[in-house]
This record gives sequence, C-alpha cells and structure tokens, in this order.
Amino acid sequence: MRQLLLDLGAAKPQTLDTFVIGQNEELTQLLRLFELYAATALSERFVYLWGEPGSGKTHLLRALAARPNARHIAADAEAAAFLFVPEITLYLLDDCEKLPPESQIAAFSLFNQVRENGASLIATGAVAPAVLPVREDLRTRLGWGLIYQVHGLTDEEKIAALTHAAHARGLALSPGVIPYLITHFQRDMRSLSAMLDALDRYSLETQRSITLPLLRSLLQLEDEPK
Repeated sequence: MRQLLLDLGAAKPQTLDTFVIGQNEELTQLLRLFELYAATALSERFVYLWGEPGSGKTHLLRALAARPNARHIAADAEAAAFLFVPEITLYLLDDCEKLPPESQIAAFSLFNQVRENGASLIATGAVAPAVLPVREDLRTRLGWGLIYQVHGLTDEEKIAALTHAAHARGLALSPGVIPYLITHFQRDMRSLSAMLDALDRYSLETQRSITLPLLRSLLQLEDEPK
C-alpha cells in the first residue's frame, strides 16, 4: 500500500522557539542563557531536568545541541561520546535512568572533567536525581547543580498550541478534530505536530476538508502494517 505521511524525522527542527513553554517559563529562560553564552559567562554550569516521557526533555537538549561546541549524548551512545574534548563546552546527557553500567562510569568521569575544565553539562532523567536508578557517585553529581521538573502540557494547553499552529497555517479544522487527536494518538507535542502536518497533506491529497472522519481515516492508515 502507498506509504503516507507521518515522518517524525522530517518534522520541524527542535528549537527553543518551537518548544511549547506551558508551565516551564523559568526553565526556558535559563536554557536560553546556555544557548547564547559560553560556560564561563554562566553562574550555573550544571542543570538536571526531570519529567515524565513526552514532557519535552529531549526536545530541549536537542535544541541546545544545535549551538556551536555542544554535544548531545543519548543513553545508548558509544563510549567515545562520553569523552571530554576541550572544543566541546556544553554536554547534553539524555535519559540518565537508561544509562548502562559502563556508561554510568563514563558519565561520572565526564562530569568531573567538565567541572575541572570550566565547561557545562545539562542532564535529563525520568525522575528527580535523589531517586535516579544509577550508581551513587553519579547520582550525587547530578544533584549538585540546578534541578528543574519539566512540566508536561495539560490537554487544554495542547489544544491551544495545536489550534494556534493550525490557524497560523491557515488550516480550517472542524470542531472536535484536535481534542480527538490528542486522545487517540501519541501525546507528545512533537508527534501531535507531525500528525497535524500529515493531516494537512492528507487533506490536500484526498481533496477533503479536515474533519473527524478524515482524521479517523488517517489514523487507521497509520495503524496499518507498513
């Protein structure tokens, strides 16, 4: 069957400007400082972000990874990614609760080298550092700096953000389309925004208005085996 539509890899770039702030105003302002200034100009060089899946932690790290001299490190990254190099001044360690034992040792070493050499490190996890399921020395290090909970958007905030995005693109959506989408599809904003884009393309391809039946049809296509 003809392959449609939903391609998260082709979704909009993850930037601080495309992050829907919600209840994370103070955190977003802080991260803009990391985006704009060198580590030596910052009063705080270590930040730990925690929150439930889909709250936007990886979005924030990937946004900062676009700045020069920054490196995003996934939990399953190769050992070389954890090596300190002077050219990198901002290290972005994602999903710390998923770090395998060898990578926990490497992350501990990296943290110490970052501290000794005046660089910065921002880490994320699903839970607060005090209860992070990693070795004690790493857990202690991750709790040294600023700690922020990344608050996920409420359903009302998601509806407002998606409605605003649709209006900005001139999309005419029938009532109920967005509420139905956020309750019958993946709930993170990146996936929801990608589905809104796919819905726009599907509407153009089928020459149909964006209504609940059209959305249901698209969701059924996405559920079919590829």
